[in-house]
Amino acid sequence: MKDMNLDAYRFSISWSRILPKGKLSGGINQEGIKYYNNLIDELLSNGLKPFITLFHWDLPQTLEEEYGGFLRPNIVDDFRDYAEVCFKEFGDRVKHWITLNEPWSYSQGGYARGMYAPGRCSKWVNPNCGAGDSATEPYLVSHYQLLSHASVVQLYKTKYQESQKGVIGITLVSNWFLPTSNSTLDQVAAQRAIDFMFGWFIEPLTKGDYPESMKSLVGSRLPKFSAEEVKIVKGSYDFIGINYYTTYYAAYSLDLTNAKPNFITDSHANLTTERNGVPIGPRAASKWLYVYPKGIQQLLLYTKEKYNNPLIYITENGVDEFNDPTLSLEEALNDTFRINYYRDHLFYVNSAIRDGVNVKGYFAWSLLDNFEWNSGYTSRFGSIFVDYNNGSKRHYKMSAKWFKNFLTKYNNRLTLTLQF
Repeated sequence: MKDMNLDAYRFSISWSRILPKGKLSGGINQEGIKYYNNLIDELLSNGLKPFITLFHWDLPQTLEEEYGGFLRPNIVDDFRDYAEVCFKEFGDRVKHWITLNEPWSYSQGGYARGMYAPGRCSKWVNPNCGAGDSATEPYLVSHYQLLSHASVVQLYKTKYQESQKGVIGITLVSNWFLPTSNSTLDQVAAQRAIDFMFGWFIEPLTKGDYPESMKSLVGSRLPKFSAEEVKIVKGSYDFIGINYYTTYYAAYSLDLTNAKPNFITDSHANLTTERNGVPIGPRAASKWLYVYPKGIQQLLLYTKEKYNNPLIYITENGVDEFNDPTLSLEEALNDTFRINYYRDHLFYVNSAIRDGVNVKGYFAWSLLDNFEWNSGYTSRFGSIFVDYNNGSKRHYKMSAKWFKNFLTKYNNRLTLTLQF
């Protein structure tokens, strides 16, 4: 990272590595504390700022078994206790904290579709789900994620921020959505689509309540914030992290308005990657990822205009390619597709900055090829090639060299600061 001229590294702390039993009463794992202390110190000694994410979907199994994790309010106190250990142990050197990574992905993937842990959903949505309710559980989980986040931010601001001089926020993921046609129905469907992905979380954080479209369509299945909870949730951030990868078309669907209640169809928006048979952009390895660089600019401008121009970090932006074992090493390192993706997205991020969006930094996803959730090792997001068949040796891809040269030439002349 130092050789590539990067100035920050975002990583996640594993909750169970710090508290093996999930709770403070179960004891602190000092080996885990030592591991992260060593990592933080090594980053700082090389001029890299640590950006720490406290929760990236790895709930301690003990809490899942005891009370269902984020399905219950118990999680708020346990998450706050875990975060406080991290503030105490690492906060003297860590100045940037992220409470949750992509609460939308955790809720819809783990509780609406059942494709991520803990694999809960309605049986009729996914027969592999052993338990769950896609109509209610995603909303409960998101509600308790927001309350957990707000509780941790309140703790940090009242007890640690003054002495540690750090900032704290949350990372939200959102696609951008374009109406399939110019019809009013499709335009409103596109707005609902962004409400159900982005507004679901940023609206409570900035305005203290869920979007009106969600309250109207979800009704009593959508939890409510008490007056006291509104005070804690509203304004509970120093910055908003945004993860952007792709854009979809959205169309109004009469069929969805008559669908069995569940999160997947509650927005009454039919999402597609093509219009009139033409894809919105080139497809990456992941079937959900089509390249549409202008979408990041549109999402940033939307955030500025609708949510009072918060301080923003782009905490993820990237593209994957297939892990093709038939390619030679030389061919695998020639990732011009990724270079084009980064170049075009950075152009639009910089355009948004010039239009007044308060973007503070940019993190590319990702530094290294890794185990990509339910895709495993079949796709590669890294700018550094990891040879899984040869002792995990690492090699610069063309995109890593591109970043190095780009930063060497332009970093001091651009408004944008690039970070991994």
